[in-house]
Amino acid sequence: MFSKSLIGLSVLVALFGCTNEQTESANNTIGVTAQSTQVAQTAKVDTDKRASIDARVAQFTQDFIESQPALATSLNLSYDIAGNFQRQLPDYSPTGMKALQQKMQFAASQLASIETQNLSDNDKRHVVVNQVIANYYAGDAQFNAGYIDTWGGHLPYIVNQISGPLIDIPAILTDQQAISDLGDAADYLHRLTALAEMTNQVKAKVEADAANGVILPKPLFANTLKFLTKFTAKPASEHSLVTSFQEKLNATDKIDAKHREAFIAQASKLVDEQIYPAYRDVSALMTSLARKAPTDVGIWAQPNGESFYQHGITYLADSNLSADEIHQLGIEEVNRITSEMDSILKANGYNRGSVGERMIQLSSEPRFLYENSDAGRQQLLKDLSKDIETVMTKAPQLFSTLPPQEVIVMRVPVETEAGAAGGSYIPPALDASRPGVFFINLKDMTSISKYGLKTLTYHEAVPGHHFQIALNMLQKDIGLMRQNASFNAYIEGWALYSELLASEMGMYENDPWGNLGRLKAEAYRAARLVVDTGLHHKKWTRQQAIEYVAEATGSTQKKVTSAIDRYIAWPGQALGYKLGMLKLVELRAKAQQTLGDKFDIRAFHDLILLPGARPMSVVQSDVEQWIKAQT
Repeated sequence: MFSKSLIGLSVLVALFGCTNEQTESANNTIGVTAQSTQVAQTAKVDTDKRASIDARVAQFTQDFIESQPALATSLNLSYDIAGNFQRQLPDYSPTGMKALQQKMQFAASQLASIETQNLSDNDKRHVVVNQVIANYYAGDAQFNAGYIDTWGGHLPYIVNQISGPLIDIPAILTDQQAISDLGDAADYLHRLTALAEMTNQVKAKVEADAANGVILPKPLFANTLKFLTKFTAKPASEHSLVTSFQEKLNATDKIDAKHREAFIAQASKLVDEQIYPAYRDVSALMTSLARKAPTDVGIWAQPNGESFYQHGITYLADSNLSADEIHQLGIEEVNRITSEMDSILKANGYNRGSVGERMIQLSSEPRFLYENSDAGRQQLLKDLSKDIETVMTKAPQLFSTLPPQEVIVMRVPVETEAGAAGGSYIPPALDASRPGVFFINLKDMTSISKYGLKTLTYHEAVPGHHFQIALNMLQKDIGLMRQNASFNAYIEGWALYSELLASEMGMYENDPWGNLGRLKAEAYRAARLVVDTGLHHKKWTRQQAIEYVAEATGSTQKKVTSAIDRYIAWPGQALGYKLGMLKLVELRAKAQQTLGDKFDIRAFHDLILLPGARPMSVVQSDVEQWIKAQT
């Protein structure tokens, strides 16, 4: 109706002329109409742009999820989203890895071609974050070895002592693949066959990498081979791949006893006749490679290793600092933190020796140790659960949004504890059907000091990884890739920042030893800046790194050895903790200084957490815009 009236008015004005008043009125009408038309056209352009963005992100997401059926299980995705993934596993063969990287490179180029200048802030963020994720999974084009990990991005050694498909995939099958009916049970048996096939693919990738000159550093072979030997040590019927299956079958009333018995027998047969031989083949290959493995442990010693380390600084450290600058920053932070530790030690009567020597003395005192027994382990798990409850009670002081998902504490499985980290976090299912899990390594109870456990809990569980990742997963409007984005500096930086937040909550009130444990943990993360760059850039030896961390953190050399081996296996990953934390502390201080009384710590934490994981440059931009909007 409006357009017909406009045509009639235009014709009348053109044919017969108007008074000035009539002309002004007509011009106003035309102006409003033109403006409305322009708004409609702009809205259509915006809609078309958003549709183009959504289409490219959707294709990127589909390509990635199709290549990662184990991740689909971990997230408990539906068939509509991920297809019939429950019988499949990722393709880790040389061809499979290359195909995935090419798809991710294409996705990154498609996202990079989107013109972002006139987009809304949310759309700009959406494009940029997805583009970085695609580049993350595309990996380093100059480094042909290794594999793409859903958590770590491009990692250099597909078989090692701490991670990789041969460790991670069985854990997903045993801990996260649900069995509720006959179809699920049949899917699981297909997955066991797929596991044997996948193990052969991993073996082919190790062989291809070795042919290109990339072999796991020699010191990492001992625990790698220990894991492979342990994996096949028990009778197949007693392996966790079978026993966990049996427990799940027993827990459902939709499968009768006859079918349960048949399924368990088939699972045992598959483990014994297909999976065990495949793992033993990998073990034999690794044994043969150990004889020619490099003794230089830094990634610099591998072909194109220097380029690969820069890739790690860019994506895992999320930094534009040079390796030398990061190294010096680490030294300065270690000195600052150990000075604070020295003050606490002196205030409590520990005056003699270096900070490191006094911390070693403290760690061996019986009052700070749990009993080295199953009873001691149970007490430790109970104490950590209590700490989690206390944090959740105090959290509303600093947070307006709390994750509804539960987090529980569990022991690292005995089969993998030899090379596992001291603590780790496994996210809940995307639909919250499974809680988040804080895994703690209880291999050596004599090396676990009570005064440091609080801090580990605040880092791995609450308000650390669980708050950040669980809340991230609840943001339904940011898309699947962003819901599960693995921005190392953001994620680990938040977890380290959370240790400071726990102090601000009063979790160390009247507990100087607990605060000392917090500082020791922070010193550990600062020391990582020194040793990671030392190992992979400055050509440090493994022993140099062990000695430095032991002295800087007040730990025994025996205790820090597995940590150093972890940094060797994951070049650049250890940098994200301290660099990410420093950036968050810097941004908070800037907001507090600028806003004064207007600063709301709970609103600040919503700003950091609710848009989801993202590059630290995007976090900084978000904070600066937030400050500007309030001033």
